[in-house]
Amino acid sequence: MPDIVDTATRSRMMSGIRGKNTKPEMLLRQGLHKRGLRYRLHEKTLPGKPDLVFARMQAVLFAHGCFWHGHNCHLFRMPSTRPEFWAAKIERNREVDQRSTAALLDGGWRVGVVWECALKGRTRLPLDAVLDECQAWLAGSDAYFAVGGMPQAAS
Repeated sequence: MPDIVDTATRSRMMSGIRGKNTKPEMLLRQGLHKRGLRYRLHEKTLPGKPDLVFARMQAVLFAHGCFWHGHNCHLFRMPSTRPEFWAAKIERNREVDQRSTAALLDGGWRVGVVWECALKGRTRLPLDAVLDECQAWLAGSDAYFAVGGMPQAAS
């Protein structure tokens, strides 16, 4: 199926998508800050440049967009335009995520991932529930943590 907008418009639209200060990231930042948790942002010296770095707790949090990181949820759908390009791009993103997570864990960091579907869409969880889970993980000692949207009932 051809794209519904011309190439120049699509290029302009895609160039407006940023990797920092996304809405899910801002919700996490604001909510955790209100709870008294302090962090650094986008630490360039760490693998994957984590969105939130809690140095005292040796923990990092990533706010992953379900489309860009290929999450298996209702927010991810492979585009029908240029599917080979998108499949390769999303697979590269997944590989970078795996390498970054492994490097962080090997370096003694604890790694958390909050998926966009936990904060948006029909499977979203209440924001306080997501923040509660993040805060509990940060206070604990588990090496890895991930939270996504509510599981969907089989139809």
